[in-house]
Amino acid sequence: MKKVTYSILLIFLFSIVLNAQSQEIEKTDKTMEIKGFIMLDTGYDFGKMDPNWYDSMRPTKILDSQGNEFKPQGNYFMGVRQTALSLRNYFDTGIGLLKTFIEFDLVGSGKDVGATTFHLRHAFAELGRFGVGQTNSLFSDVEVYPNMLEFMGPNAMSAFRNIQIRYVPIQSNGHRFAVALERPGATADQGQYGDEFIYASVLEHVNFRFTLPDFSTEYRYSASWGYVELASILRSIKWEDNNTDQFNLSGSAIGWGLSLSTRLKLANNIIYHGAFTTGAGIQNYMNDAEADIGIKRQYDNTLTPITGVSIPLVGAVSYFDIYWNRKFSSTIGYSILNNKTTEAQLSTAYKTGQYASVNLLYSPAKNCIMGPELQWGMRQNNDFAGDPYFNLPAAKGNSGTDLKLQFSFRYSFMNTFYKTN
Repeated sequence: MKKVTYSILLIFLFSIVLNAQSQEIEKTDKTMEIKGFIMLDTGYDFGKMDPNWYDSMRPTKILDSQGNEFKPQGNYFMGVRQTALSLRNYFDTGIGLLKTFIEFDLVGSGKDVGATTFHLRHAFAELGRFGVGQTNSLFSDVEVYPNMLEFMGPNAMSAFRNIQIRYVPIQSNGHRFAVALERPGATADQGQYGDEFIYASVLEHVNFRFTLPDFSTEYRYSASWGYVELASILRSIKWEDNNTDQFNLSGSAIGWGLSLSTRLKLANNIIYHGAFTTGAGIQNYMNDAEADIGIKRQYDNTLTPITGVSIPLVGAVSYFDIYWNRKFSSTIGYSILNNKTTEAQLSTAYKTGQYASVNLLYSPAKNCIMGPELQWGMRQNNDFAGDPYFNLPAAKGNSGTDLKLQFSFRYSFMNTFYKTN
């Protein structure tokens, strides 16, 4: 019954939005835009990074000081995975202008992680104030990403492309307010109860169940000096225990987040990018984080001796773009993300990541950028408190650092097609 009611509500909201579109019909002479860039990345990794991310700086993928599962220290890399292409189409309809946006790059993900292969970034359609498809989450302000070369960018910025239904009720005079229903999803760190040699059977058939979409909002005020944006996310995360043992490990948690971001024009040649994000159970919305849910012990509860909780996080980004003249520019900054790990997460669990970079870019011709960039990252793991009940000793989390020097060449292009009379 709830699903039927929810569907009726969505249909009702959809009809309201479409009626609103008839009052504001946008027009354009453009029919299509083709945009993209060719990019070559080459450089040297002085530390140890997960080989699937050989050309990126990801604190979560840095090998800690005690591990040896990744490649030996010091590796040269070269690739074109950042190359991207996007298509925008414009269609006049009776109720407004339909705009579609498709974009892909070559950075393999999922089963293709580490490969140079097709990777869909955006597949989105807008009609007036209404939009559907996959694009940047409202909780993600991608304009915080500075003028840099590295693919991932600052680890503590919210950067997640998600499938969504979006509505923009306010967009005028520098003000923009939007709401969206987004595809839910989460990951869990099972900690000591996920060890296949000790407790695997306890959580083996405990699976996530999502009954509601994530709800996101975005408010932005823009002016000649730049903009300031406040975004929020609210999500319901549930899991069900399908085991047939004496325990009932089913449960739920609330994920929430607030993000304040900005881009400020400090001078004619200096632009500041900044963001502060806090919340719990929203790690998959961040640029580089791990589990949304962690395990908490509750041994006084014989039916549910362990449960899941949303892992709190705090992240900050601070970057400066400096344009020395028409040919040369630099970007320098720092980013940090900290997770408040749970007591049952192991000493291998990711707790804190730091990221910093500096570059010097040269533009020899229009739409062409090249130059070196130095990147640094650090990973700090969780301090495991131990477990007297199972006679597990405490363990201090390891840390690891990486240093990478990258040189890139990027040529951008764009072609616009117009209606013919």
